[in-house]
Amino acid sequence: MVVKVLGTGCSKCNELEKRVNTVAAANNIEIQLEKVKNLQDIMSYNIMMTPALVVNGQVKSAGKLPSEAEILKWLQE
Repeated sequence: MVVKVLGTGCSKCNELEKRVNTVAAANNIEIQLEKVKNLQDIMSYNIMMTPALVVNGQVKSAGKLPSEAEILKWLQE
């Protein structure tokens, strides 16, 4: 499963990356986590605000910091 955190490095972006890693590890979900910092790459997902979370090519969240429960739900889909 490919998971991407879109963001330029703000504190919320870093926190989202940390939460995704924590949720995946706690639930034995194997992911390939990528951090996307390039603004043009971020814009290619048609999002207006970061942080954003993309799971297997689908934008699951943008402009907010999702809860660990939300992240777990998306990783289990």
